[in-house]
Amino acid sequence: MIATSSAGVQKQTAKAKGFNAFEMAQSQFDHVADILKLDDAARDFLRVPMREFHFTIPVRMDDGKVKMFRGFRVQHNDARGPNKGGIRFHPHETVDTVRALAMWMTWKCSVVDIPLGGGKGGVICDPHNLSDREQEQICRGWIRTMARNVGPVQDVPAPDVMTAPKHMLWMLDEYETIHGVKAPGFITGKPVGMGGSLGRTEATGYGVVFTVREALKELGLKPSGCVAAFQGFGNVSQYAVRLFRQIGGKAICVSSWDQKDQKSYTFRRQDGVDPDQLLGITDRFGGIDKNKAKDLGYEILPGEAWIEQEADVLFPCALENQVTGANVKRIHKRVRLVAEGANGPTTPEADVVLKERGIFVIPDFLANAGGVSCSYFEQVQCNMNYFWEKDEVLGKLDTLMTSAYLAVSDCARKQKLFMRDAAYVIAVRRVVDACRQRGWF
Repeated sequence: MIATSSAGVQKQTAKAKGFNAFEMAQSQFDHVADILKLDDAARDFLRVPMREFHFTIPVRMDDGKVKMFRGFRVQHNDARGPNKGGIRFHPHETVDTVRALAMWMTWKCSVVDIPLGGGKGGVICDPHNLSDREQEQICRGWIRTMARNVGPVQDVPAPDVMTAPKHMLWMLDEYETIHGVKAPGFITGKPVGMGGSLGRTEATGYGVVFTVREALKELGLKPSGCVAAFQGFGNVSQYAVRLFRQIGGKAICVSSWDQKDQKSYTFRRQDGVDPDQLLGITDRFGGIDKNKAKDLGYEILPGEAWIEQEADVLFPCALENQVTGANVKRIHKRVRLVAEGANGPTTPEADVVLKERGIFVIPDFLANAGGVSCSYFEQVQCNMNYFWEKDEVLGKLDTLMTSAYLAVSDCARKQKLFMRDAAYVIAVRRVVDACRQRGWF
């Protein structure tokens, strides 16, 4: 099992010239603020984080030298409940990326109507070049710095790009040691048997497909006749491919970052991708061995080739800034649906083209909300000290995701809005209402 994103080291994506994820998140918010006719106080309060932390983590490396790592935690809004959001390890992490992800997490929790707010964390590091001991020291150092400002009723972290259940357990252990308590609800994405929830590994990918299933009904398409192209082969994409195949669809390609070549490739097989077969030749970061893939009958194409495939559905499941003004016109005329498994994969410039072409979009903070929803389930189970069977977890997830999708779709039809705008309208309105009821503005 791989619990990290295969796009976690796509350096050219994270550092794309001129791209700033936080500016994009603010632009999306400003657009919906206009639709909702929000007053200046609401706009000024919600377009920036309530709190953010920047700090340095000293780590004694395996060679005896001490190295400094920069860490972040951004708490965007907690009007509806404790902040919630993952911690990324990435060599090109920036505070603006963390700010954007925290903001999107606020809307994500709100659109599926769970009582949590938006947070995000990160450390500038590359786990490819770190031993487990060094990664453990980074995790414990992050908690030592943040121990007074996170907790089960303050801010609840989770895994994200290039972090996994083991990292969460190290963090939990450090938090409990500092406070002298047992607090399994402090952090989610833990190993099963140590406070983790069954179904959490599948949750984000499955959640994407639950929304796709509903969208296909709306578009009058049957899954059994649908072809899909997937970007990425990390945790989200792996399980989305699996469930899409189970409902009758066919995946013809996935993409993957090659650490050795420092670029991505698309792996295509017209008779269908077998995710379990590919997992057998995939490293722990989601990197596929291209020579072994060739032996299995896969065509090896350039990294961006996924976007131009003749398919009904596109699944961008890697990092932000993937469908842009520069490449959106390469999308095949057959494509009817884009399901955003990643956070912020589509830029506002690309959205304009998608609208013009009538391509249906399931926006990121709705499509990929399965992860935070199951994290919420994990928190509930930890607080009750009673854990559910996997079928119950995934059944509750299906109900939650389907309900949220139908609410957004209904809003889009009634108000004649693009799906992204409809999702924002619902999410932002709920947060604004919570802030006003608290008397914050």
